[in-house]
Amino acid sequence: MESLNRMALELVDEALDFADELGIAADELDNGTTVFDFGHGVAGGYEAGLLLAEIQTAGLATVGTRMGTVADAPLPHVELTTDRPALALLCAQKAGWELSVEDYEGLGSGPARALVADEDVFARIGYGDDFDFGVLALEADALPTEQVAEHIADRAALPANSLFLLSVPTASLVGSVTVGARAAELATVRLVDLGYDPLDIRSVAADAPIPPVAGDETTALARTNDALAYGGRVHFTVAEDFERFADLPSTAADEYGTPFEAIFDDVDWSFADLPDGLFAPAQVTVDVVGGPTHTFGATDHAVLAESFEL
Repeated sequence: MESLNRMALELVDEALDFADELGIAADELDNGTTVFDFGHGVAGGYEAGLLLAEIQTAGLATVGTRMGTVADAPLPHVELTTDRPALALLCAQKAGWELSVEDYEGLGSGPARALVADEDVFARIGYGDDFDFGVLALEADALPTEQVAEHIADRAALPANSLFLLSVPTASLVGSVTVGARAAELATVRLVDLGYDPLDIRSVAADAPIPPVAGDETTALARTNDALAYGGRVHFTVAEDFERFADLPSTAADEYGTPFEAIFDDVDWSFADLPDGLFAPAQVTVDVVGGPTHTFGATDHAVLAESFEL
């Protein structure tokens, strides 16, 4: 299998070439790490969000937008499809790298995770990357510092000047787009956590509403999770049937029906105290090749309207 980071790097070059048109910015730290701003001090936009989502999946997913409705209000939706879900969603897009360096907190996703490959899912898939450059997207409320870059480079066994960090705040248009593009990833992670073989997942297609941009990170975090849990829809094509498909959607969680802001408040925003099944799309269809087609869950536009203040 070709390097995920090499494929992502081609898209990073595109971001560099069209930074002005995309409404993003790139700067080089003193240690040589290239840092992209996808919404901190720049506007960004839909096209920047779509490109960032494509980079996060190492180019193994097709990402686009369409117009839809939430509670009868016209709102854009983001769509993602992939025929390489194990690599695109689990080895690349999954937000599996929690970063805490001095005062910096961030969540890392993208193919640089495969250079470290210390999460269980890499062993289950049988993939680890070996490349001279690393690409990591960071969801955080501040741009990464040199100390953050050095930490990431050390974990990835790369020199700092071989690292490309793409940073986005949740409270931005790019943040709304890229988190909305995670419906397929959430469902795939959930399915594998339930015990399904990731190599038996053949294709995934998903969509979710793009929430209005919030004025602060906590509101944005709640809104984007509501968009997925109450508006995200996923279709799987898989090789084998499974007795736990019904546990895939967010409707399987006891907390279903409560906006995420209230759920987060109940645990004082300590994500470690939240049940795993809470982070899942609203509705899932599973098409077993040569077998049955299952559908579970339901969207809830009333919760979305409350969360989005429609």
